[in-house]
Amino acid sequence: MTSIKLFRVLFVAAMLASAAGCAGTPQKEATGEYADDTLITTKVKAAILHSPALKVAEINVETFKGTVQLSGFVRSRDAMNEAVRVASGVKGVKAVSNDMRLK
Repeated sequence: MTSIKLFRVLFVAAMLASAAGCAGTPQKEATGEYADDTLITTKVKAAILHSPALKVAEINVETFKGTVQLSGFVRSRDAMNEAVRVASGVKGVKAVSNDMRLK
């Protein structure tokens, strides 16, 4: 009987340790946050693709904890502002970091 109790305790301890491994930190995303950020990145790229003023190949999109970073080289200041506006309008975006440069 004591071996069954020991097994249960070890099993619960192992489950708690594995759950703690999925938790996020300020420098690392939790598993759920990673999935959310991947979805946001995809939605921002799609929104840029559907904007006639922008070229999706010119703009790189990365997301970390809801903050979207736009980088790359664009042809005009208007295109840069449009990209920030489009990214800001995507559901789930908390902030937009503009690291784009003019060609």
